Amino acid sequence: MSAPRLRFPPAPSGWLHVGGARTALYNWLGARGSGGTFVLRIEDTDADRSDVAAQQGMRDSLRWLGLSWDEGPEA
Repeated sequence: MSAPRLRFPPAPSGWLHVGGARTALYNWLGARGSGGTFVLRIEDTDADRSDVAAQQGMRDSLRWLGLSWDEGPEA
């Protein structure tokens, strides 16, 4: 069986909230615990509400939490 790929796909329409942080943490722990890959995929389905500052804020918040990703922006 191949190594699992777990992803966190936030919408860049606002800042990372505690529920999103929890989801990212669970997926990060699952990927790291199983030798898999953790993917950060910033959703691009809502261009009208997409915010570049929110994208950067999410990446900064995930790093502050000690989470790193194997694929995605700035990987």
